[in-house]
Amino acid sequence: MPPKKKAARKSKFDHRFRAIYDKTVKWQEAAAVKLLTLPKGVKVKIFAHDPAMKRIDMKVKFPKGYVEPVHTHKSWHSILVTKGRMCVAGKDLRPGDYVFGWDLPHGPYEYPDGCEVFVVFMGDGSQHIWDEEKHLKHKLKWKAKTGSGKKAVKAGDAARKRALAKKATAKKKTVRKKTARKR
Repeated sequence: MPPKKKAARKSKFDHRFRAIYDKTVKWQEAAAVKLLTLPKGVKVKIFAHDPAMKRIDMKVKFPKGYVEPVHTHKSWHSILVTKGRMCVAGKDLRPGDYVFGWDLPHGPYEYPDGCEVFVVFMGDGSQHIWDEEKHLKHKLKWKAKTGSGKKAVKAGDAARKRALAKKATAKKKTVRKKTARKR
């Protein structure tokens, strides 16, 4: 006699087969900020999120001139470049090229002409852990190849310089206040 079937366990996660058209998934900026904790400008399309497996499959769009800081994660990621250029680790990556990252510091990633990637995160979090001041001091190594990319790179450099100057001014004010209180 065959063994009795166990009652199917109800899962709160959807593990059914799916086939999804890219155009039906909307780009989201707020989700990118929450999931990736990167400087503003990045957008994501989430295709699958399975909290039980601690896995997220998504596309990420980086605007022209964007710099992703040196960072770590509490997870690993596999990245496939699908559009544009990703410049990292001395390599100018194009569609079809691949990147793997884990809990050791990696980056910065430069996107002088913009880029889209497909990424799979697996582990305890897709959030990037990075140092803002170090990021603001970053000097680009890669040159844009398009006119709009060159403008975006120039604007990104200027924005980082302004933010760094603002931080320096805020630090000086804090030091002055502390010195004044001690007197």
